Amino acid sequence: MTSERTPSRQELVQRARDLAPVLGKHALWSEEHRSLHDDVVAAISDAGLTRMRVPTRYGGYESDTRTVVEVLAELGRADGSAAWNAAIWQISGWIAGLFPDAAQDLFHSTPQVRVCGILSPSAVAEPVEGGVRVSGTWAFNSAALHSHWDMNAALLRHPDGSMEPVMTAIPLAELEIVDDWYTSGLRGSGSVSTTAREVFVPEERVLFMRNVLHEVYASELNAASPLFRGPLLPTACATITGVALGLGWAARDAFFERLPGRGITYTDHSSRQEAQLTHLQVAEAEMRIEEAEFHTFRAADLVDAKNASGQPWTTQERARVRADMGRTCQLVKEAVDVYATASGGTSIYQTVPIQRIERDVRVVNLHAIMQPATNLELYGRLLCGLEPNTHYI
Repeated sequence: MTSERTPSRQELVQRARDLAPVLGKHALWSEEHRSLHDDVVAAISDAGLTRMRVPTRYGGYESDTRTVVEVLAELGRADGSAAWNAAIWQISGWIAGLFPDAAQDLFHSTPQVRVCGILSPSAVAEPVEGGVRVSGTWAFNSAALHSHWDMNAALLRHPDGSMEPVMTAIPLAELEIVDDWYTSGLRGSGSVSTTAREVFVPEERVLFMRNVLHEVYASELNAASPLFRGPLLPTACATITGVALGLGWAARDAFFERLPGRGITYTDHSSRQEAQLTHLQVAEAEMRIEEAEFHTFRAADLVDAKNASGQPWTTQERARVRADMGRTCQLVKEAVDVYATASGGTSIYQTVPIQRIERDVRVVNLHAIMQPATNLELYGRLLCGLEPNTHYI
């Protein structure tokens, strides 16, 4: 294992910023090929950014949530698909740290291991001696094309016929890749489907979701680490929010890069930069991005504070993290819509980043766990004194 000193937040964020040229260079290629360019994956891994959620005993950094979110936002500023996959590696890598220690030893026997995963239990696990046998297909399996392990949910069939969700850890080499990622946004993420056909998973690589959702984790060596004591959904939601924020920053960068020297066609505005309309548009967009920053970092800081103190989470706090995530997505989409509208007709060309950013943001807002309305409804239920209508909290 590496003996590298654990980098500070500032160092890791700077590493992410330094990757902007290589991510930007390959963004169009990744979109056209529906998969991240190998150079992008290598750059993220070589910068150590796949090790932020890895236990220190394996050479990881055990970075706090705020650090991970700021890193993901910088990656999203350069390419949404690269940031999305990096976020999946952070979340699934954290889930890997919940498994028994012997399973973690196996995961981290692969240098710079990358882990992806799906929380929706769309496969069936049949009990067999020593473990389970899994069959089924998981859609939207982001980062699967460049990962080593898949942490996927399945429904365990009990002898009485009842079903219970479990999390399984399966090598990607034992799964079939279904090349079905033909989409309007986040195309470079390569979020293909994966299929298991009677894949045997030993019991040490199976977690009961009832335990995971109540912070009853199987790792003994990670039990004392603040990083690995937090709840799944707040940790995952706070993490992925960094991608949305980064896309907002990307839209702002893309707009202002093209602003100087351009006019507004069919008007007497020879300078778009000096037009009052532009001033109103950019101020409106900027305020939304600043509001998105508030919600993004509030969620991350709450996760870190709770992890550090060990204090129990209230149901309302859990729901508020989801509400912060949804609000960030909504605000970023609104800001990007303003920038895209103000960018003019030439912005529709494939080589102009704003049109890709706009499509990526739309896809983010359609993600089942990130939809603004769903998360606001959940938070509102609790504010009205009702019980949550989901286990994913």
